[in-house]
Amino acid sequence: MTSPFPDAGTCRALAEQLTHVRWIVGGTAAGKSTLTRLPADRYDVTVYRGDLAEHHWLDQCTAQHHPHLAALRNLPPGAMWHDRTPHQVFQTMPSLHGETAGFLVEDLLALPDDRPLLVDYFGILPRHMAPLLHRPDQAAVLLPTPAFRENALARRYADPARARANWGNEDPTAALIKRLARDALWDDEVREQAPLHGLDPIVIDGTVSAADLADRLAARFEL
Repeated sequence: MTSPFPDAGTCRALAEQLTHVRWIVGGTAAGKSTLTRLPADRYDVTVYRGDLAEHHWLDQCTAQHHPHLAALRNLPPGAMWHDRTPHQVFQTMPSLHGETAGFLVEDLLALPDDRPLLVDYFGILPRHMAPLLHRPDQAAVLLPTPAFRENALARRYADPARARANWGNEDPTAALIKRLARDALWDDEVREQAPLHGLDPIVIDGTVSAADLADRLAARFEL
């Protein structure tokens, strides 16, 4: 798919082909991977990890159709954050411009459709996902509170090796502050768009256990 995002007519046809897909999307560090893994352990479903797939998309993208994605190709760790403000990083996110949607759809269509398919992916906005839904309850949009995210990311990058893999030579404390600010901008975008497409974000603050929330989503998704 050379264009970054399918047109409206194509989306209507795709929504019919993707009725078996259930989407868990939203902000970073909201527990999306956990909430796809738990149902996968109990039900006959396929799990798709969008963050892992992005590495393959870098090899397929073109500067003409995916300028922001192509700009990330071959960047060393931490380079996207160096000497840039959180707003500048946010504005150059490929997913903000719909550049990852076409690749995502191609991947989903290539997978078996004989069982539910759970998508775990940060990088798609409600305005790009909604046209691919046959009905709104196919998707769960998760938005962590700032405190929940900060705690989760602090734990995630407490390992120095993992921090270096993400931040390179950037100061990890300063890089995390930028990351939190960038992610807050993404949350604002999701929060604004979701109601326009019949999607009601789920606030993740740690008061509901992952197991209980996974059970709720399993029921919602009719797994």
